[in-house]
Amino acid sequence: MSRDETSALGREPGQASFLTEGGTTVRSWLLSTDHKRIAFLYAAGITLFFFLGGAAATLIRANLVTPHGFLTADQYNRVFTLHGVVMVWFFLVPAIPTTLGNFLLPLMIGAREVAYPRLNLFSWYLYVAGGLLTAAALLAGGVDTGWTFYTPFSTLYSNGFVLLAAAGVFVVGFSSIATGINFLATIHLLRAKGMTWMRLPLFVWAMYTTSIVMVLATPVLAISLLLIFVERAFGLPIFDPRSGGDPLLFQHLFWFYSHPAVYIMVLPAFGVVSEIIACEARRRVFGYEFMVYAMVSIAVIGFMVWGHHMFVSGQSPFANLVFSFLSFVVAVPSAIKVFNWTGTLYRGQIRFSAPMLYALGFVGLFTLGGLTGLFLASVPIDVHVTDTYFVVAHFHYIMVGGSVSAFFGGLHFWWPKITGRMYSERLAQFAAISMFFGFNFTFFPQFILGWLGMPRRYHEYPPEWQPWHVMSSTGAVVLAFAYLWPLFYLAWSLVRGERAPDNPHDATGLEWTTTSPPPKDNFAVPPVVTAEPYLYHAEGFAPHGVEDTAEPQASQ
Repeated sequence: MSRDETSALGREPGQASFLTEGGTTVRSWLLSTDHKRIAFLYAAGITLFFFLGGAAATLIRANLVTPHGFLTADQYNRVFTLHGVVMVWFFLVPAIPTTLGNFLLPLMIGAREVAYPRLNLFSWYLYVAGGLLTAAALLAGGVDTGWTFYTPFSTLYSNGFVLLAAAGVFVVGFSSIATGINFLATIHLLRAKGMTWMRLPLFVWAMYTTSIVMVLATPVLAISLLLIFVERAFGLPIFDPRSGGDPLLFQHLFWFYSHPAVYIMVLPAFGVVSEIIACEARRRVFGYEFMVYAMVSIAVIGFMVWGHHMFVSGQSPFANLVFSFLSFVVAVPSAIKVFNWTGTLYRGQIRFSAPMLYALGFVGLFTLGGLTGLFLASVPIDVHVTDTYFVVAHFHYIMVGGSVSAFFGGLHFWWPKITGRMYSERLAQFAAISMFFGFNFTFFPQFILGWLGMPRRYHEYPPEWQPWHVMSSTGAVVLAFAYLWPLFYLAWSLVRGERAPDNPHDATGLEWTTTSPPPKDNFAVPPVVTAEPYLYHAEGFAPHGVEDTAEPQASQ
């Protein structure tokens, strides 16, 4: 099927794109049920929260440049709580699913819309409501419990606006549940003719497994926060040990959600990186079926490892042994994915485009974060580094170095499809390289600080640790530049960028068979899938051994 023929799957000549079709007023956007417009609404929200959380991180790193800083202990507690709450629940968890997922999922499976368009819009309003509640708590004076809301401090002793912040996180949790239900129904019910399960793009599989975790795990977070509300507001002895409560019960409930939540953040990144690497290496995905099974395994086993966050909480040695073993087990499917990405790159015709640089940065940072996770899965080492900067560095290598790199990679990869405009490739490459080096200069010294015994959440420290903190804060300046710089050239591309062709990357997949940007209904003619995914070369040959055709998956 030729390129001219595949363009017929998009809009008719002269037909408006989703950006103008349906109205251009603010009201038309705020009431739109078009999944692509809702992705834009989410993008506006998560961008705002990303820079709010980043501003708090800037204060943290500025304070730690000197041993005694400029923030009091209470101020520092409130600043790092602001950073954690905003970045985890209002950026990292929704970032890829609600933006790239919302925009691309129907396009990738050949659907005109998600299964429940009104529920999709309602989920965004829930996100906004949760954000406003949390912002009100922070503006009223903040919270000093940390993003984990640990009891009994959060229920008995904290003088911050705990209930208001917890209510915001409670509400935004239902936004995640609504999004997960919508994606599961869409993938099950609205796939194009010929789009079998083993023809799904890996990004769709990533959204599917992420949605399962969202739907099953998030209600536990809601219950945990509701119990905090009941004890703090009405004095019921749920976590208070003086009245027969169990303070460790909250930790079990919280981490039963929060460790699977790690995969809510990382699984979508796996899908993004798989799409980019296959396209930019001009290679079929190495071991496609194993990639699928690895994602499913991670989603399942991720529910069984929450106890490794509690090795020093007093749980039994046998429980520590079991959770340690399962933590090593969950690393196996993650390692399979890194191996398969490496296999996909082998003998590929690699293009070091900006999306590819972000994807390769993700692989490196995620691998280092995963390897240090094995340190934390070992009970003797974990006892030594618990509540130190070693844990902070590990968490950020996975969540920020991994997920944010993938988010930026996906944003650049699909930007021409989303906006119909091309950005400056050289400026984007510079931003990707800056992010990788800035991130490592920021967080690698924290591994050393943690190993030396520097506790996390401390606003001051002994002078002998100052060089490591200065190095970390200097790297944070580079990292902040790398995050801010894309705002300028991407915004410039909307005004001055070249018109994007329908398939600027010469990629496979149904989203590239429609126009850039797509019409409101995505496809003028329902596509029919006739081929396997990622057909960048003939089976059994390396791409440089045959003509590179990048055959599309669809026919009319």
